Amino acid sequence: MTETHIASRTATVTGGEGGGASSLLLVVVFCFFWIGLAPFPDPNASGLLTAYGTSSNVMNQIMVVGLAGLVFLALANHPARGLVLRSFGPLAVIFCWLLVTALFSDVPATAFRRIVYAALVCLCASSVLLLPRDSDQFGKLLGICVLTAVLLAFLGVFALPQRAIHQGSDALEHQLAGAWRGHFGHKNVAAAAMVFAVFFGLFFMRMRAFWQGALIVGCAGVFLLNAGGKTSAAMLPAILAVAWLFERIGPLRVVFLLACLAAMNYLLLSAAVSRETQDLLLSWGIDPTFTDRASVWRLALGAIAERPLLGHGFQSFWQMDSLVYGEEADTSWAVTAANAHNGYLDQVINGGFPLLVMMILWLVVLPCHHVGLAFKRAQHPDLARLFMRCWLFMLFLSCLESPFFDNRGPVWFTMLISVFGLRMLAYGNLKPSAYARTRPASGAQPDPDGKAA
Repeated sequence: MTETHIASRTATVTGGEGGGASSLLLVVVFCFFWIGLAPFPDPNASGLLTAYGTSSNVMNQIMVVGLAGLVFLALANHPARGLVLRSFGPLAVIFCWLLVTALFSDVPATAFRRIVYAALVCLCASSVLLLPRDSDQFGKLLGICVLTAVLLAFLGVFALPQRAIHQGSDALEHQLAGAWRGHFGHKNVAAAAMVFAVFFGLFFMRMRAFWQGALIVGCAGVFLLNAGGKTSAAMLPAILAVAWLFERIGPLRVVFLLACLAAMNYLLLSAAVSRETQDLLLSWGIDPTFTDRASVWRLALGAIAERPLLGHGFQSFWQMDSLVYGEEADTSWAVTAANAHNGYLDQVINGGFPLLVMMILWLVVLPCHHVGLAFKRAQHPDLARLFMRCWLFMLFLSCLESPFFDNRGPVWFTMLISVFGLRMLAYGNLKPSAYARTRPASGAQPDPDGKAA
């Protein structure tokens, strides 16, 4: 993602050339996660449709392996490859713990395979940021990809409405009839993707692509409203406000964010087990079941109580035969859920409370520090703001959905890009474009020589 100087804390190196092959590889990787190999899937075809995409298949797995290999080859001679490797430090600890917990899973072979797949996705997301030669090229390539994805979703609504709009005849979730889903397969994925698209559009409007950015913001906003993703739609203006505040509160960032996430999760999970909390939410005009997520949360809390230290193994609890056809199958629909509809709960189920602590350190605490460094340097404030908005949105959305390590679709991939991007902006010695040097962040001074502040 740099032009000439990307470095760690101790070294300065010359970045990649950003040639045609590298640019094409970034576009292919981005479009694979944002569009996929088979857009507009048949909702009535075999394979369970989940809230974050269709069930994985062999072709997707082969594609990820191939893309990871190409990205690895592209970075083999890249002078900044060490920056990517160092960013994997916290992740290495997390994956080591996941491998340990997989040994105690009911299906260890499945858990091991999914851990490897998740690691390859993380590799792709962290490495593609080094493929463009500078932030201007990164913005142009991303603009093409995001605009293509948004317009493709609209095309599906008008040309293939039976595939791009939830139908009453759908085998699963027919109650969503009328909600737009585009090529994403589910309206919740579409809604989250459109929030990301709005953030990207605002970034493009600041990066000398005003009309392209405005088109993306307008189209994504219309699609978001028609997707019926109430959670994502409500969070969009809230995240913009939180991000504005987050940029300005300095060292209080981590305390503020941890307090907000803890309070939100406490309120939501209390609604699943506390009658008093349910009555309080009803008095506020809020559905205390959160579209019946409460049933899933109660099941998840029970699973955590069974194995609080090691969990049930990576992605080895939901949709297992022992759960779907177990004793609770006749008493609760929640056994058919694809996930806990809460990313933090799912991490405890995957690897116990140690995994939750590691994930919070990696996805909450460290990025807070990186945000501060990125804005202090003032080299790419608009890019840092884009990554920050996407990252904050995902953290709060994860209180109601389970996107962490969901390796299909645009949601987890975009969060990974944001988390790794913030780290690179914090620790990389970036030579910004001339345009970037004229737009310092709030309260920061631009670096005329393009060196680290």
